[in-house]
Amino acid sequence: MSATTEFTRDAVATVDAAAQIEDILGMPDQLRDALWRVESANLEAHDSPGGLVVAGMGGSAIGGALARAALGDRASRPIVLARGYALPPWTTPDTTVLCASYSGKTEETLAVYDAAGALGANRIVATTGGKLAGAARAESVPVIPLPGGFQPRVAVAYSLVVALEVAGICGAGDRVHPEIDVAAAHTEERVREWGPDGPEDSLAKTLARGLHGTVPQIAGAGLTAPIAYRWKTQINENAKTPCFSQELPELDHNEIVGWHGARELGRFSAVFLDDSDLHPRIRQRIELTRGLIAAEAAATYRIDSIGQDRIERLISLVLLGDLVSLYLAVLRGVDPSPVEMIERLKNALASG
Repeated sequence: MSATTEFTRDAVATVDAAAQIEDILGMPDQLRDALWRVESANLEAHDSPGGLVVAGMGGSAIGGALARAALGDRASRPIVLARGYALPPWTTPDTTVLCASYSGKTEETLAVYDAAGALGANRIVATTGGKLAGAARAESVPVIPLPGGFQPRVAVAYSLVVALEVAGICGAGDRVHPEIDVAAAHTEERVREWGPDGPEDSLAKTLARGLHGTVPQIAGAGLTAPIAYRWKTQINENAKTPCFSQELPELDHNEIVGWHGARELGRFSAVFLDDSDLHPRIRQRIELTRGLIAAEAAATYRIDSIGQDRIERLISLVLLGDLVSLYLAVLRGVDPSPVEMIERLKNALASG
């Protein structure tokens, strides 16, 4: 499709066979539903001096990374991710381990679930079912039931809220239930502004047109670092194109030099995700870095988060990235939902 394509609902529907757009636009209600689902699990508050480990892969893991960033200095204990088959080596029995697998079949998460059980750590499971739910219920491990019917990556509101709530329940961070409610209301405004029914010159649609035909490099720092990674993975899976992410100030010590040869290799673009709470020197670096690479880049953008508190601002950028990735799929004329390469890899592993 042409970069002049209008992102109306009809235009999106031509490629979006599974109507993923509706799931993205449903984020405000999903945030509220996620709070209810955590409450319905009747989790007992407890103190975990060893902190919180969030075990998961892909869309099930991103909630832990986003939650850690959203809490910021309100996290009173370590909150770390286990993206693999093993727990961090320092994990102790007084650590809470949240095992998150949307399908309940993720082999890495199942391995961590067993490892946490052998260690005697306090386990909590978030899933739609599968082997993980069966094992948890057989061992009386609390299960937070997730709704079926989503692509795992689209269930980001659930993975974020579950991680935030579990952090509060185990003493790893402040309880932020009211802030999630407020963020849900404000997210409704962003949905109207950036969704298919919004103006064609909205930020989400303009960004998609500007990034189309390029290899985007997404940069973040602090609050926006895991969001930059989320943008990268959403563009990978929805638009089916390469995309990369990096953090400031680290990228200014290496990646910036690579832009010297960017133009001769292809069309590369850069998106810097800014936030009002970033260190002043980081914000200065964003503008300086953008200026230094501009001559080699097909396009550069500086995008500000929107909102009063950290959770609201984080969710605004997550929603924006999700919509940009789907609009890029429309421009490429590809269905955003199927992930053929992942399925082929899983099949190869299963037969190996």
